[in-house]
Parts: sequence; structure tokens; C-alpha cells
Amino acid sequence: MKKILLALSLSGALLSAAPLYAEETAAPTTTATVTEVAPVAATPAPVAEPAAAEAAPVAAAPAPTANKGDDAFLMMCSAFVILMSLPGLALFYGGLVRKKNMLSVLMQVFTVFSVITVLWMVYGYSIAFTEGNAFFGSLDKVFLNGVTADSLAASWNKATPIHEMIYIVFQGAFAAITCCLIVGAFAERAKFAGILAFMVIWFTISYLPIAHMVWYWAGPDAYTDADAAAAAGATAGWLFQKGALDFAGGTVVHINAAVAGLVGAYVIGKRLGYGREAMLPHNMVMTMIGSALLWFGWFGFNAGSALEANGVAGLAFLNTWLATAAAAVSWMLTEWIFKSKPSMLGAASGAVGGLVAITPACGFVGANGALAIGLIAGVVCLWGVHSLKRLLGADDALDVFGVHGVGGILGALLTGVFAAPSLGGLGIWDYVANGVAADYSILGQVKIQAIGVLTTVVWSGVTAFIAYKLVDITIGLRVSEEEERIGLDVTSHGERAYND
Repeated sequence: MKKILLALSLSGALLSAAPLYAEETAAPTTTATVTEVAPVAATPAPVAEPAAAEAAPVAAAPAPTANKGDDAFLMMCSAFVILMSLPGLALFYGGLVRKKNMLSVLMQVFTVFSVITVLWMVYGYSIAFTEGNAFFGSLDKVFLNGVTADSLAASWNKATPIHEMIYIVFQGAFAAITCCLIVGAFAERAKFAGILAFMVIWFTISYLPIAHMVWYWAGPDAYTDADAAAAAGATAGWLFQKGALDFAGGTVVHINAAVAGLVGAYVIGKRLGYGREAMLPHNMVMTMIGSALLWFGWFGFNAGSALEANGVAGLAFLNTWLATAAAAVSWMLTEWIFKSKPSMLGAASGAVGGLVAITPACGFVGANGALAIGLIAGVVCLWGVHSLKRLLGADDALDVFGVHGVGGILGALLTGVFAAPSLGGLGIWDYVANGVAADYSILGQVKIQAIGVLTTVVWSGVTAFIAYKLVDITIGLRVSEEEERIGLDVTSHGERAYND
């Protein structure tokens, strides 16, 4: 049975990251089969000739070899994640703003994605996915130093590596879309230069440490026995050591970005006329297309986090499909009941809420768990973008916190519930015993999940506030009133999304 969940010795957390294969990484062990001892012959065995008496040399264990199918699968998934940002998220956000700001949002997403991609290669990958301490990696891989076409990274099964360069692209696409998500919270009033400066700082002091804390570990081959597992676990990220489950980025991506966006909405302030003037989406067709592209690309986001083309990838694929549809239906029905009419915006937002909520759980829970998470997420995220938004009093323009923050928190906590084998989940894999741990505790795992959520909220919130203030003091965060009234397409970029 090809289940891959993670374990730190006897318990742990499967996450969407993989370590590098070091030369000293322990080879996987196997359990010998016990057989009956053959009876000793009554006659003495023949004496070996001197030349034959020498022991034959022991054959060296074959070096780990990447599977071409797994490599191809992860390259395809990486491309899907890139498509989520460009054009998926860009069109989703662009359709939601007013006509005069359409191009500015497209430009922000496009450029932020490009900037973070460059920074990921320069130093981001090294800080997130090399061994350092519990919060930060090292600078050993700056500019991808030492990475070659033959370098390997581990997957979630022992002795089943993938090529490191593909893994770098996959994780880099995660980092880039996380930063792109933030721009929706303060859309239509932020300076382009200020946005870029903020992203560089926040990516460095928030995204990279959270990714390291949640996803970095020594890899399955290091878990050969209890002592080796304890030693390997001590090198993992802080939340990984705690046992936090995050299959594809509920904490690292969605909660992390949503909190940063909410802080930005407070620091930058509300749009001119907010609460007094109608600020309706200018093109729901583009928003629908964008949400559909997000759903499509999310299969790479979630299924790809299995790092292999196997049954767990298939489970994540199915759960992503199912939970998203369930959330779209539950949001639409709730809106229909309480507002008398179901809206396209509601259905699209519900789908994104379902995608967010299933992300941390997709490789841990069964189909029934995914269905439950999706149905709950549609209702809870609807509450997040209406009632909670009014309570918070922030002008979160495109409901980044209401969907990604609320959905991410909900999904992270419910992962602890529905990952339980008693509820159809896969439990926690013990790499020492090579089996599912028998002592899964729903309450205990939910507590661990809550620690992961709280850590991400506090870390992202504090670092985002610091980054916004630094930028505001030096460059400035907000455009002038005149520029805001005219629209950022013309005043920031000298272009129009639509020319008459």
C-alpha cells in the first residue's frame, strides 16, 4: 500500500517539501524474513580450496535514481502552479476591481511573480530548504550553488528521489503566488514601487522562515531507527518538529499571505469613498475565467505536493476536485437562501474558499473528509467576507483574509480532525516502523495544528507590519488622492486596460 504521510520518528507531519539527498544520507533498511534453519549435515562439508576461501566482495548498494515519470509529473505540476498566478490569479483579481485599475492589478501580479522568482533562485531556496536551525536554513545554496542537473531531492518514499532542479521550480512557484495573493487586500490605492519593496522584505523575513519551519526535514531515508530518527528530527523546522500537518500550504501560503494582506489594508487605509460609493467588479467574466484557471492549476499545487505520481497524488487530486465543488455549492446555496439570488461572484469565491481549505488536508484525508471540509468552507468563508469583514473594519478590497485567511485557518484545523484513520484519513506514517502509527489523537493533532496557525498569524502579522512601516517611511505606500481618483492604470503605468 503506497501511503506516504510523514513521521518524525514515531509521529510527525507530512508537508509539501523535500530535503536534498546528501552523500551521507542513510540508505533505506529492510526487515529480514525469518526462516527455519536447515538441519546440519551428518557428514563434514567439503573443505574449500585456498582460492575459494576468500570472501567474495559485498556488492555496493545502488545509488538512488530518479524516476522519469515522477520528474515529468512534477514538471507538469510546476507549470500548473505557474498558471495559477499567470494568468489565473491575475484575471481573478483584475475582474474584481474597477475598470480604471484593471491593468494595475495585472501588472502587480505579473511583476511580483517575476521578482520573487528571481529572489527564490538568488537566496530564497537556500534559506527555506537547507539545514540551518529550526527557523532559518543556511546560505549554502545561494545562487543555487552546487546544484547540478544530477542533484537529487527526496520525495516522501524512501530511496525515491526526484531531480532537485524540478523541485526548486515547484517550490519557487509556491513562493511567488503567495506574494501575489497579498496585493488583492490593498488593491486600487497602493504605490507600485512600494508594493515591490514590501514584497522583497516580507518574502525574506516571513515567507522563507515559515516555509522552513513547516516544510524542512532531513528526509525519509534518515529515519532508519529510533536514534537516527531523533537525530534527524532535531534538524527539522520548528513546526515540523511539533508535528504540524500541512500537505500543500495552508499555513505557509494562505494564512501567511492573508495576514500580511490584512495588516496592509489597515496600514495603507481605506479606498476613497469606501462605504459610500459602489465599488463593483467591472468584469465578472474575467473573474469566472480566473477562478476556473485557479481550480485547474490547483491540481498541480495539491497533487504535486506528493512529489511522486502515485496513489497519494491521486488522493490529493480527487480531494481538490471534490472539496472545491462542494464549497462552491454550499456558498451558492447559503447566498441563495439569505440573499434570494445566487451570484457568479459567490460561486467563484466559494470555489476558491474550498481550494484554500482543502490545501493543507488534501493528502491526509479521505474523500468523505474532503466533502465535509468543502461544504463547511463555503459557508464559513461566506461569513468571513461579509460578517467578519465588517467586524474587522478593514478595506480588504478583494477579500484576501475572508477567503484565504479564514479558509486556511479552517482547513488547517480540520486537517487534524479528518486525517484520523477512524474518519477515513490516512493517519500519520511512522518511517521507523514503516507503517501507520496506531495512536492517532484527534484532539492532540488539532492542538498541534492550532500552534501552527497561531505561529503563522503572529509571525506574518509582526513581520508584515515592520515591512510596511519601513517602506512607508522610505518610499511611501499610498498614491495621492488625485492619482487614486483617476485610476492607477494611467497614473502608475501610463496605459489603459481598455482603449475606446
